[in-house]
Amino acid sequence: MTALKIWLVCGLLAFTGALHAAEPLSTVASLDVPRYMGTWYEIAKFPNWFQKKCVSNTRANYGLRSDGTVQVTNRCKTASGEIDEAVGAARQMGPATSPKLQVRFAPAWLSLIPAVWGDYWVVVLEDNYQWVAVSEPSRQFLWILSRTPRMEPKAYADLLLRLAALGLDVQKLEVTVQD
Repeated sequence: MTALKIWLVCGLLAFTGALHAAEPLSTVASLDVPRYMGTWYEIAKFPNWFQKKCVSNTRANYGLRSDGTVQVTNRCKTASGEIDEAVGAARQMGPATSPKLQVRFAPAWLSLIPAVWGDYWVVVLEDNYQWVAVSEPSRQFLWILSRTPRMEPKAYADLLLRLAALGLDVQKLEVTVQD
């Protein structure tokens, strides 16, 4: 599917997505956290203030800690060519298969303050854990991640349809450059 077709589909779904935005955001039924660990490449995202310096090669690495939390290491290339890295932690909310996590990049000593934790909800997940879409209840943030630096165009287009049906404004997506 060409980029033009993808954007036409997105445009047609924008109105439908807006209708769903008033409903609570749905997540996948369950998440196997150990299976989720490893490297994920950012394919696209809603622009946000904390990633403004990132111009390409954005990826996240998740590693399970002995206490059951997850170490999160985000990396990207800046305009100057330097690698920017942020290390944080994630914790699962609810049962062991919950697709709802919270993540923080603030120092550990601040972890008792609820405001330092951000929601990280798995809203769409490919059956073999090859790509995922992550958002949060207000739909202000969205990331599309893949185990490889590029997603198959048909899979990406199908994912956009699913995200629009969840009330996410896929027209706001900014595609991530992978060198």
